[in-house]
Amino acid sequence: MLTRIFLLAALVGAAPLASAADVVTKPEAEAMVKKALSYLKANGREKTFAEIDKKDGQFVDRDLYLTVYGTDGVVRAHGANAKMIGKNLMELKDVDGKAFVKERVEMAKKKAPFWQDYKFNNPVTGKIEPKTMYCVPEEDIILCGGVYLK
Repeated sequence: MLTRIFLLAALVGAAPLASAADVVTKPEAEAMVKKALSYLKANGREKTFAEIDKKDGQFVDRDLYLTVYGTDGVVRAHGANAKMIGKNLMELKDVDGKAFVKERVEMAKKKAPFWQDYKFNNPVTGKIEPKTMYCVPEEDIILCGGVYLK
């Protein structure tokens, strides 16, 4: 009986460690966006967008996936929801009423990488969660990857 209690305590104690490993970090998001940018420069848009769209591709890791927007607000590639491709999301708002795609497009006009905060559905948990998105403008597109804040 005592052995079972110690085993249960060990498993419960290890649970937070296991879930901590599942949390994507900001440096991981930045690295993935930079990797995709290199891939884009080497392979072109069509191949890159197709790779980003793959749910089991190299640009998806846990709850980290990439999204590409045109500067017109139209989704060019989406690693979590292919139904978004081709949709103009310029007026899309989060649960707090923030038009985050419009804001993202405005921020991209500065032609420098940036982080942006908003709330969005986490495809892993199915819940609306705070998220911060790392974006890099590249010509007339914006390549982004985000981290859900726990």
